[in-house]
Amino acid sequence: MAIPITVLDCDLLLYGRGHRTLDRFKLDDVTDEYLMSMYGFPRQFIYYLVELLGASLSRPTQRSRAISPETQILAALGFYTSGSFQTRMGDAIGISQASMSRCVANVTEALVERASQFIRFPADEASVQALKDEFYGLAGMPGVIGVVDCIHVAIKAPNAEDLSYVNRKGLHSLNCLMVCDIRGALMTVETNWPGSLQDCAVLQQSSLSSQFEAGMHKESWLLGDSSFFLRTWLMTPLHIPETPAEYRYNMAHSATHSVMEKTFRTLCSRFRCLDGSKGALQYSPEKSSHIILACCVLHNISLEHGMDVWSSPGTGPVEQPPEEESEHMESLDLEAERIRQELMLTHFS
Repeated sequence: MAIPITVLDCDLLLYGRGHRTLDRFKLDDVTDEYLMSMYGFPRQFIYYLVELLGASLSRPTQRSRAISPETQILAALGFYTSGSFQTRMGDAIGISQASMSRCVANVTEALVERASQFIRFPADEASVQALKDEFYGLAGMPGVIGVVDCIHVAIKAPNAEDLSYVNRKGLHSLNCLMVCDIRGALMTVETNWPGSLQDCAVLQQSSLSSQFEAGMHKESWLLGDSSFFLRTWLMTPLHIPETPAEYRYNMAHSATHSVMEKTFRTLCSRFRCLDGSKGALQYSPEKSSHIILACCVLHNISLEHGMDVWSSPGTGPVEQPPEEESEHMESLDLEAERIRQELMLTHFS
């Protein structure tokens, strides 16, 4: 006679579902050094996340009701900062690898729900002017309110083997569009674009482009590298500078754009699940997109809590697919070309 075998969730077997909150791990029982080494963030930051996300992580409909919000957040931070569901991470807080995965999903969802609270362009005129002043003070580039670029994050091959996610290196990835300010705080993040799309195509199809084309932040512009097309609201470098003014413009552009390069390095060093050193994100494109966005939310929250972007350990240059050539497209936007020429004449001659 065949005996039916039921596979049990060990956490449910031991603690039940939805009947009580399980406190497997106490923050007060460990040192600050331990928290930083295991989870990448200090105690007060973790307490803030518990207060911010606690209600969402205690929803009756979630399977991990038995796991406290504190433990769920530690599990997620452990994954974001290490890029691994290592057994030692689960052992440290007393949960299984399966529960670790559910905790990451719950915390990711809670952070994504709050993305608009922490990732946004300033709306008032005084804040926009402050952005311009800060960028001008950096390298003398006037009118700049943000720096834009794209970064590829490796993901596993989708079940459908969708070739749209294969980038020019032959790897599956998401191409993520980001805009940052001079501190490295992210003001726009779009993480859902397939890796086969070139940076210029991502920007052209993005909501960011639609907003600027509709007249948002007039008489201001973003800075983008040569992988983007010159626009009235997007200043790119000259491919072949010839005059002293053009050289000075390119130097100021490069110095200003380096803010985004540092921001990418910080994201990838703080959140190792993004840097590919532990392999690709083992999720669908949609779930991977949410994990990337959740890390971006945490990045901005950490800045608000005084964790300076420039003090984070670096990992060297962020390796990206080579930039596409777009020089021949620039002359198509004559008004943008006129604005750039006037900018060089007025400020760099």
